[in-house]
Amino acid sequence: MRFEGTQDYVATEDLRVAVNAAIALERPLLVKGEPGTGKTVLAIEVAKALGAPLIEWHIKSTTKAAQGLYEYDAVSRLRDGQMGDERAKDVSNYIKKGKLWEAFTAKERPILLIDEIDKADIEFPNDLLQELDRMEFYVYETDETIKAKQRPIVIITSNNEKELPDAFLRRCFFHFIKFPDEQTMNEIIEVHYPGIKKKLVSEALTTFYSMREVPGMKKKPSTSELLDWLKLLMNEDIDLETLKEQNPDKLTPPLHGALLKNEQDVALFERLAFLSRRENTPRRGPSG
Repeated sequence: MRFEGTQDYVATEDLRVAVNAAIALERPLLVKGEPGTGKTVLAIEVAKALGAPLIEWHIKSTTKAAQGLYEYDAVSRLRDGQMGDERAKDVSNYIKKGKLWEAFTAKERPILLIDEIDKADIEFPNDLLQELDRMEFYVYETDETIKAKQRPIVIITSNNEKELPDAFLRRCFFHFIKFPDEQTMNEIIEVHYPGIKKKLVSEALTTFYSMREVPGMKKKPSTSELLDWLKLLMNEDIDLETLKEQNPDKLTPPLHGALLKNEQDVALFERLAFLSRRENTPRRGPSG
């Protein structure tokens, strides 16, 4: 099983190498990078390219590792037992399978996405170590061991919001998705908007990369936000001259709401625009 990218996803050579290395080693692939660089989409495209089923586990701050195995609803069983429901006699009726259980028992070798693992408690990764290593876990309520029929391809994403434990990192193959350079970004744009005007893209990319270099930004615009911005520029038929007249280092570009996602960054660009106007305003000489 080898991943070579898809027609909908531009995978750089180093990313393809990382995916295939993780598959060969049968280790989880830990993918880090800025938000909006395609980490989650990678798992979707790997599944598509390999013709494998995709099981997605999106992590929240309240997610516990045990939920990936199973959850036992003791309260419902007690209530049903008090009501005389026959279902209460079988404990398996009250066990909800988690995403790891689904992956371990899938008929075909699946892609298991554990998305944004750094959102969870710091102990979350450590609590999954044994299950990901041994590819099995024990269900106390039914006295059974769930073993993986085949080892799933595990892709784990992180936005680097918190450090992951060393013991967990040792068990993963790591890859950091670098922010795309202009050539790669052009390829990505062409995939999403075939035949888009080259001059518009060139001018938009100049503005976009200049914005990312402005010091003091709280959140730099990402690839996905650039794609949204280009779509708006096309929909609103923004002409090239309007885009050109903006100085990306000092002025807020048209439809900037697609690129700037918090009030601090909007205020930063408005302040820069104000300073630019003040610098460019001709000064009056002394009267008389």
